Amino acid sequence: MIKSNSVVVYKNAPAIVTGDAVNGKFPVKFLSVPATQTKKAVWGEQNVRPKDVLVLHEGPASSLEKVLDFAEKNSPSEEQIYNLNSDNRLTLLIKECWELLSSDDSTKNESHSFEDLTSLFYGELKADESWGLYLALKNTVYFMQNLKDQMDGKITFTPRSSEEIDSLVKKADEKGHEAEIRAEFITRLKKHELLPEDSKFMGDVEALALGKTDKSRTMHDAHMKETPEKAHKLLLDTGLWKITRNPHPLRWGLSMHSASECLSAPPEEERVKVEGISYAIDDEWSSDPDDAVAFDGTYLWVHIADPASSILPESTIDRSARSRGSTLYIPEGAARMLAEGSLADYALGLNEISRALSFRIKLSENGDVEECTVMKTIVDVKRLTYKQADEQKDSAELKPLFEIARKNAERRAKAGAVQINMPEVHLSVDPETKTVSIRAVNHFESGEMIREMMLLAGEGAAKFAFKNNIPFPYVSQDAPDIPSEIPEGLAGQYRLRRCMKRRSVGVTPAMHCGLGLNMYTQVTSPLRRYGDLIAHEQLRAFLDGRPLIDKDTMLMRVSEGDAAMQAAKKAERKSNTHWTLVYLLQNPEWTGEAVCLDKSQKVPLFSIPELGTEAYIMPSKETELNEKIRVKAANINIPELTVDYIPVE
Repeated sequence: MIKSNSVVVYKNAPAIVTGDAVNGKFPVKFLSVPATQTKKAVWGEQNVRPKDVLVLHEGPASSLEKVLDFAEKNSPSEEQIYNLNSDNRLTLLIKECWELLSSDDSTKNESHSFEDLTSLFYGELKADESWGLYLALKNTVYFMQNLKDQMDGKITFTPRSSEEIDSLVKKADEKGHEAEIRAEFITRLKKHELLPEDSKFMGDVEALALGKTDKSRTMHDAHMKETPEKAHKLLLDTGLWKITRNPHPLRWGLSMHSASECLSAPPEEERVKVEGISYAIDDEWSSDPDDAVAFDGTYLWVHIADPASSILPESTIDRSARSRGSTLYIPEGAARMLAEGSLADYALGLNEISRALSFRIKLSENGDVEECTVMKTIVDVKRLTYKQADEQKDSAELKPLFEIARKNAERRAKAGAVQINMPEVHLSVDPETKTVSIRAVNHFESGEMIREMMLLAGEGAAKFAFKNNIPFPYVSQDAPDIPSEIPEGLAGQYRLRRCMKRRSVGVTPAMHCGLGLNMYTQVTSPLRRYGDLIAHEQLRAFLDGRPLIDKDTMLMRVSEGDAAMQAAKKAERKSNTHWTLVYLLQNPEWTGEAVCLDKSQKVPLFSIPELGTEAYIMPSKETELNEKIRVKAANINIPELTVDYIPVE
């Protein structure tokens, strides 16, 4: 039973009980606003439950004013609390008490009640002095209040070890000198003369460089412009980052690691066994083959990896894939849209048996898609590189595929398709040495053949979805505005590229003018593009007789996935530029050939095929379109992703 005039702790402040309990609650008086904040102290009153307070002394207390007055006059200041040689009376008494208890192994780790401790170091505990003594014990470095007991309404304390006390004193000392320590750090930062321990102050700079925040207190204090590029430069200048640190995927909010949740094993279900061999043809460095092709004399078969067999719409894997949009391909490696551990089960040609979602296409004499059937299949797949396929292009198995591709390319060209060929390179980074390699991408005839096969599959899938009224992601593109005269060579290819309109993704089929197709979709890369994956989910739902995703939901999910994919593409471009500049720094003697693409600006635009890049370069003399000059790199700025290419005399 809590008595009237008892001293209690209410909301971490002292209070006096002013009356008996009524309906389980009793009145307390407390200081609401100190006199230091107003002309006159403001007192508050509140009816509280017993569990809302801690009883310090049963009283009777003279007054709350007397309780507060003793604490103000006797409690140690913050400086005295952390000064082990303090001359504050209460601090000295508490220290002596701690030494007494700590010297006895039987008591040094025990909990002691508030009353027992005060009787040891102070003597008789009086109500008016209880808050001041409690405050001194609560704040001292020598004892620690037991929070578990406090939750049970008890006030107990345990002696701290010498190591704990020294640590608290050290932290307090650092905090007390924080402004001085930080000022010294900022001075060193401005001179780019950081000490190893200064890295702990640079976390906000790194966060800004990685796009995790748009502010940096450190750069603000050093009077530096707060941008990701300036933060990147500062980290390079101070040696905390190396030039090989690529921040661009993280700036776009992308993970540089593959998805972690693995797909379950492919389900046991009825599938059609496709006779004969189908061919998965890709770059020699490809490790996730997701398509294979064959011609059986009547039908063209395009087999596609079938991860949708175990991925349902709105599952955690589906949502994760949508948030990524696509596999991120950067020179350091691939951050896959689907888990790396799932490749063996779902990619084509990695196991003896490949499960596929297959598009069986019947073509007319002139190459039009007359009929497309979608089915779940088991396929015998053989892998070939483009180089190997080119060498076998006259074989009985591959020759019909090359002929179909040729016809399809001619058919699309007649419909206005635009074919653009610009130099491409493949960048890779050695994971150990961080050495950058750049090599030209060879354009094989089989690469063009596979492209035509994929276009036929996309056209066939679009017609299948439209015919069966399946809400589907269609890809379209408005007609380009091509001038009557186009230059030859790379300059002409560049001019054509500039004429092209942006692609669109929607749920209504429309002409894809760039490809010369009346309707088109993408279904050939479900392992690495979310738009293809959701198309497969919809096709499988149709084949299984399950509910389809409606048009509005389809449009929303496709838009989200497409936005994420565009972010990935931008991160890939930025990353490629970053590593190209690193390559130039690693090869300072580099010179290369530049081809003039455009002269419409004050400074001509050139292509540098060896690097797969384009740049504005001021030649030493008048240069014609497609004319070649030799250049070298200068003024390389990795944070800003800029470089000047200068003609070699």
